[in-house]
Amino acid sequence: MQRRNFVRQSLLAGSALAGGVLTGSGALAAGGSKTDTSTLNSTPFNLDYAFHDGMFANHAGKDFIEQIKFGHSMGFRSIEDNGMMSRTVDQQKKIGETLAKLGMRMGVFVITSDSWHWKTSLTTGKKEHIDRMKKDCLEAIEVAKRCGAKWMTVVPGNYDRSLSLDMQTANVIDALRIASDILAPHGLSMVLEALSDNPDLFLRYTNQTYMICRAVNSPACKFLFDMYHMQRNEGDIIKNIDRTWSETPYFQIGDNPGRNEPGTGEMNYRNIFKHIHSKGYKGILGMEHGKVGAGKEGELALIKAYRDADNFM
Repeated sequence: MQRRNFVRQSLLAGSALAGGVLTGSGALAAGGSKTDTSTLNSTPFNLDYAFHDGMFANHAGKDFIEQIKFGHSMGFRSIEDNGMMSRTVDQQKKIGETLAKLGMRMGVFVITSDSWHWKTSLTTGKKEHIDRMKKDCLEAIEVAKRCGAKWMTVVPGNYDRSLSLDMQTANVIDALRIASDILAPHGLSMVLEALSDNPDLFLRYTNQTYMICRAVNSPACKFLFDMYHMQRNEGDIIKNIDRTWSETPYFQIGDNPGRNEPGTGEMNYRNIFKHIHSKGYKGILGMEHGKVGAGKEGELALIKAYRDADNFM
């Protein structure tokens, strides 16, 4: 499941945002019926996991506001929304107001317009791409104010095969310094995500991302450690978490193979979560993955998987 699919889901699911109330042990589903969730633990998790639009649509309906309320009733305290910049101003405000009322946090959204992060862009050093990034950063500041966000995902784009790796790296660092100067005065931080989706992507490894963050040297440019992508690209997750800790304010989750909930692949997420918790981490871990199961049962299985993986105390 690629990031562009998450953005597409956010755009499709974000049209109808209205108020509502969860009562009793069940959430009011789209068809008006309730499903019993009374056997599930509703207390907050040991770590702060952030779900996406659509993850609880079978229980709460297509309205993301209702999904947020349902997720809160299941113990989750944060959300992510990659496509937040493409939502209407009214939707952004309603999401922010709902999170504030419930005492929840907003995780990342993606800084991009016209999907420039999937193209050969910041690696080129060309003014047209830097100008677009500057425009998007200025817009992202206003979006962040509405929804209460602090972190925004940035992907530098694809390799420019006409330039050396070192030249591309210098171009990316220069562009990110410009973006940092725009975001830092507002207390906002872009988090760079190394990906594994295809070999054309410029940013792929922990040491590469760490080096770029250190070179940019700004609180507004840090590392988004997506453990699914890093398992595919290099493995050695816990040691690489330690190596890049000083530049990592944000994590994302996905088991491998399959990119689904913890416990469905080869990764020992209970040990990984225990390690992150033991280091005093207070940030968000984004649930950027799919579900093995379908329907309400699939959603309940996802919640149980997080309770199992979070049971490390």
